[in-house]
Amino acid sequence: MRSVVLAGGGTGGHIYPLLAFADCLRRHDPSVRITCLGTPKGLETELIPPRGYDLRHIPAYQLPRSVNMNLLRTPDRMWKSSRAAREILDEVSADVVVGFGGYVSVPAYLAAWRRHTPIVIHEVNVPPGVANRLGMKFTQNVAVGFPHQPVQSEALRDASVVGVPLRTSITSLDRAATREKALAHFGLDPHRPTLFVFGASQGARSINLAMAGAARALTDAGIQVLHVIGARNDDVEIPTGLAAPYVTVKFLSEMELGYAAADLVLCRGGALTCAETAALGLPAIYVPLPYGNGEQRRNALPVVEAGGGVIVDDADLSPEWIGQQIIPLVTDRQRLSAMGVAAAAYGRRDGDEALRRFVLDAVAAQRAGN
Repeated sequence: MRSVVLAGGGTGGHIYPLLAFADCLRRHDPSVRITCLGTPKGLETELIPPRGYDLRHIPAYQLPRSVNMNLLRTPDRMWKSSRAAREILDEVSADVVVGFGGYVSVPAYLAAWRRHTPIVIHEVNVPPGVANRLGMKFTQNVAVGFPHQPVQSEALRDASVVGVPLRTSITSLDRAATREKALAHFGLDPHRPTLFVFGASQGARSINLAMAGAARALTDAGIQVLHVIGARNDDVEIPTGLAAPYVTVKFLSEMELGYAAADLVLCRGGALTCAETAALGLPAIYVPLPYGNGEQRRNALPVVEAGGGVIVDDADLSPEWIGQQIIPLVTDRQRLSAMGVAAAAYGRRDGDEALRRFVLDAVAAQRAGN
């Protein structure tokens, strides 16, 4: 492959695997041309260019989920978007389009189909996202991140399980070897158990409020906390004068240091989060988002069933629940160790390499068919 077009945007769950896969392609062939498609308003504009990849903007529109005036306008909008994507595919002589979801993927799939360019779809959720469901009408080259997806979704029944592409700072992390450095980086005590708390990129208000209420009980029990509160949660107040360190940060770009410092994680159930915690063998308390299609619960449940975590409903997470459930768990090293082993047995660190092999096979098969 001399030229690869990657499509995915809107959320970190689409963009971070895309970037990890781009890094993998470049490791194997520094000369490969990688072109990313995105929209001017998407998170991809903030994340992709700083990593050194060419980002091209195309118009993309949210696909309506019901019959309304927006649906009547969709064909015209899709034609405009796919034409813009087609021009880019022609310009860079694309050998393959790899889509990770998000509305920007739809015009890329349409343009590739019309151009007879191989299409590969990577999906991490059940049910599949709207954009990828549409893309599946144009290709059978569908890869998924987790073993439960083909079992739970008829649309993904024939998909290949390749894992989730993760950044090398995660896949190469030796938590035990990095722990002392990570704790020192955050000013944490190497002799105390550490609870690492984070939500999505903007934080999770319900988790933050429960933690604020439980902060004193946690630290009185000798537990220290590293808490990523998010950029939009400045009004959450953590008590002062606590008995153990309670470190808050708005955003953490070096997540590997947080993982290395942690004995237990309290987090949402996004696909990328589940993939990272399992790959690192980190015990986790998962608090799935209480709305949507329930995909976060489905993401976390296989890890929990394997013994690597616990699920608590968002409505049930409270300072009292934290005191009753998390305090005894984070201080039980034997149980944490068993959970970590179970999580690691479920997780995998080779999603980027496995997806690369899948893409190469898809391109070779289409060329052989032609």
